[in-house]
Amino acid sequence: MEHTLSPIGVVVVSYNTAPLLRRCLASLQACTLPLRIVVVDNGSRDESVALVRREFPAVTVRERPDNPGYAAACNEGIGLLAETCGAILVLNPDTEVLPGAIEAMAAFLAAHPRVGVAGPRLLNPDGTLQRAAFRFPDLITTALDLFPPGEVLPGRLYDSWWHGRYPAELGTEPFPIDYPLGACMLVRSSTIAEVGGMDEGYFMYCEEIDWCRRIKQAGWAIWQVPAARVIHVGGAATGQFRWRMQVALWRARARYMDKFASPAMQRAYRLLVAVGMIRLMGKAWLGYLSGQRDRDTLRSHMLAYSLILGETGRFAPIPVAKVTR
Repeated sequence: MEHTLSPIGVVVVSYNTAPLLRRCLASLQACTLPLRIVVVDNGSRDESVALVRREFPAVTVRERPDNPGYAAACNEGIGLLAETCGAILVLNPDTEVLPGAIEAMAAFLAAHPRVGVAGPRLLNPDGTLQRAAFRFPDLITTALDLFPPGEVLPGRLYDSWWHGRYPAELGTEPFPIDYPLGACMLVRSSTIAEVGGMDEGYFMYCEEIDWCRRIKQAGWAIWQVPAARVIHVGGAATGQFRWRMQVALWRARARYMDKFASPAMQRAYRLLVAVGMIRLMGKAWLGYLSGQRDRDTLRSHMLAYSLILGETGRFAPIPVAKVTR
């Protein structure tokens, strides 16, 4: 079946995710639209590259010797596709695209010329809803991340508008959003041509938030299309604490605030993060003293929180480089 945006480009960034990558690429075969798929591998040490070349010969593989980060790898894939494809599907390797999902998002973009990005409804592997539509971060959403509803604040705030959620996500009709979870998003190529690619200053996390902020600033709309359904393993993964990922997350959040928030909001954000990290340090020690955490777990938590406190607890913004276009 042809489409006004055909062919659709697909960019998948892989990093040591061979089993998940196989399922992701296999799920794309059900799409009835012409696809041009690029896998950008960020220096994987597993069989990801060999697997793609062996089992998916129609897929283009860009093999990098290093890991420049998710945004840089996405931009490389987008650069190969944007001039020949009407829209680009940015897709995580831990996703499975259900039949009809790409078609639904592409049809929505085709029917709404000023919509620059369409996101799907994400599902956990057990079929339950995974939140995938959000408001842009602000001080309130940051406070609710640092002082979680149900733990510190009232639990009813977790899925509320105050926490960046949309009640409309529980329905079945398309609705406008600030940004979708970056695990799966279909972006119009003309939007990319106008706004540019992702900011490569983000190594991981927040790059899709930054991108969508710039897209909306340029006058494009962003919608979720619930008829498009995609399974995302990431939201159902085990909650093992990885200190490097925590540091990367809060470093990215600080970069975002330094780019888009006022100086007063930047200072308030850093103070809020500092208080939040001190609280988490105390919580980690209480867990250790009560026997709920071992020494290694305590060490990883304290390392992460102290590094975050040292970086985002400063009261001067981190210099932000120009956006890569």
